Amino acid sequence: MDKVGMNKVRIDKWLWAGRFFKTRSLAKAAIESGKVHIDGNKSKASRQLELGTIMTIKQGFDSKTVEVIGLSETRRGAPEALLLYAETADSIALREKDSALRKAANGSSVSDGKPNKKQRRQIHRFLSS
Repeated sequence: MDKVGMNKVRIDKWLWAGRFFKTRSLAKAAIESGKVHIDGNKSKASRQLELGTIMTIKQGFDSKTVEVIGLSETRRGAPEALLLYAETADSIALREKDSALRKAANGSSVSDGKPNKKQRRQIHRFLSS
């Protein structure tokens, strides 16, 4: 993955190559809106990224903390993109916990929406008698 002599790459290019964002412009917008933190600080899209850098990336409800272990400016397949970073164990545990909480909250909600066909028939029978 590593080009010979490459020891730095732009953050937006790396995020795009690592398949965190579909386009470089989406990666740049996420960086500028504060959804990407480098070593705990906001950054610019043009900042040079080095090996060993710790990044926090917020995408939707999830937040990933990853360490940069490879550099690339080109977007390749997903298996190769996984070689560019390693997610921390704390980040994985936190994402799984948050996901389980969201699933539990969604499953327990009672729908107050429109009645279905069976319920409508029961309502009509009740009102007509």
